[in-house]
Amino acid sequence: MKNTGTEQWIQTWKKWTCFLLIVLCAAMLDCGSLQAAKLPALKVKGTQLVNAKGKPVQLKGASTHGLSWFPEYVNQKSFSHLKKNWKANAVRLALYTSEYNGYCTGDAANRRALEKRVADGVKYATKAGLYVIIDWHILSDGNPKTYQKQAASFFKKMAGKYKNYTNVIYEICNEPNGGTSWSDIKSYAKKIVKAIRSKDKDAVILIGTPNWSQDVDVAAKSPLKGYKNLMYTLHFYAGTHGEGLRRKAKQALKMGLPLFVSEFGISDASGNGSLNQKEGKKWMKFLKDKKISYIGWSLSNKAESSALIKPSCKKTAGWKASDLTPWGKWLVKQW
Repeated sequence: MKNTGTEQWIQTWKKWTCFLLIVLCAAMLDCGSLQAAKLPALKVKGTQLVNAKGKPVQLKGASTHGLSWFPEYVNQKSFSHLKKNWKANAVRLALYTSEYNGYCTGDAANRRALEKRVADGVKYATKAGLYVIIDWHILSDGNPKTYQKQAASFFKKMAGKYKNYTNVIYEICNEPNGGTSWSDIKSYAKKIVKAIRSKDKDAVILIGTPNWSQDVDVAAKSPLKGYKNLMYTLHFYAGTHGEGLRRKAKQALKMGLPLFVSEFGISDASGNGSLNQKEGKKWMKFLKDKKISYIGWSLSNKAESSALIKPSCKKTAGWKASDLTPWGKWLVKQW
């Protein structure tokens, strides 16, 4: 005669054991990765950034200023505010390579601190439901080959860490300048893309273009081959750049080059000066017509016209309209 009470107890015990194991495994997983899985993975089709169904996606958001200059804006409330209050869907983490405690010029402790800041930024963006761009922000080191070895090591580490995240995008050289040729940029990009792809086969990668990421028409003549999900950066400041640069962008698109505006403003190219809203509107129409993603510079209270927050405002989240600069108010309306 079977002891049904004992058998039922055993079955119940097995079910609860399985349940507890599942809960334990979930707790051990990276919670950020679980959150990131909620965002659709993006890919490049033709000149467009698209979702899994092939529908065009336009990312819109803000770039942090240098992570060494304004680290206080990399926090959960700040990034959640971008998403919930400003209706942004992306944020950019500007990791300067050379200037002011740059990743490649500071000591080992500084590099560790910056890597932690990037990790925190990805975590906060992921929890907020934002796509996040990890930006290798070259500037005074105008040729990206200057720190190519460090870049390859950094991006290989990042790609290994975030390969299961669907919301992480890699920008491998902010603004090549100083006469750096497309040939040099392309040579650098091949090595960095290869390093990323050794760990992550699918993430979208943004590649800088000559002359402060303006000469996209030059890059369009000889883009990288053999890799998918690559895009090329176009940067502009409406106080300086107008129809002439848009013509370059139109030519690049016509030649099949996927463009991504990973940094822009409506001040002059220095990041200061008066705002050109009229030219800014022309740029917005162009970007919206072509469904090109765009990221505004910068999420900081720096005393310049390209900062989104007033210098007098000490808040690092929860901003009201009165806390924003004229540029900040203008940009938020675009989202």
